[in-house]
Amino acid sequence: MTVVGFLSAEDFLRSPRITDVGCALIDLHLTGMDGMELFRRVQELRDTLPVIILTGYGSVPLAVEALKTGALDFIEKPFDPDRLLAAIRQATHWEAEEREVRAKQATYQEQLARLTPREREVMDLMVAGMTSKAIGGSLGISSRTVEIYRAHVMNKMKADSLVELIRRSLTVQAGL
Repeated sequence: MTVVGFLSAEDFLRSPRITDVGCALIDLHLTGMDGMELFRRVQELRDTLPVIILTGYGSVPLAVEALKTGALDFIEKPFDPDRLLAAIRQATHWEAEEREVRAKQATYQEQLARLTPREREVMDLMVAGMTSKAIGGSLGISSRTVEIYRAHVMNKMKADSLVELIRRSLTVQAGL
């Protein structure tokens, strides 16, 4: 693991490293801006950066606030190094999964943008579970024309099955 330290919360917030892959370990008791304020600012700048809070002066209300605000873990000093490493591994694993989901959402959004308005209508009705005949009746076109649109939708969305198309549609909706 590559570890980068910062002299202050302000230095971290000014650093381009905030966009790096990984996680942030934030001590609650910092000089200048306190750790909870830094945590809030990090959440505003990059809500997908997993944060582990460290403190030598923890309290239950503070731990609850940090976890409710989105901290991945709250570890009191002195801490067990194995616990800290496990938390870091969990954080970096979560961050990698989140990056993958966002990449898929972007890809599917690009594919969706390539659909014509009529293809999008057909896709929405396909995802809603309608048959080609029902889609044709709803849109005032023939079932054969619907089949052509369905083929275009599946091709442009790079979906091998209706289930995959539904999954991609839900992934895009989850990102909006």
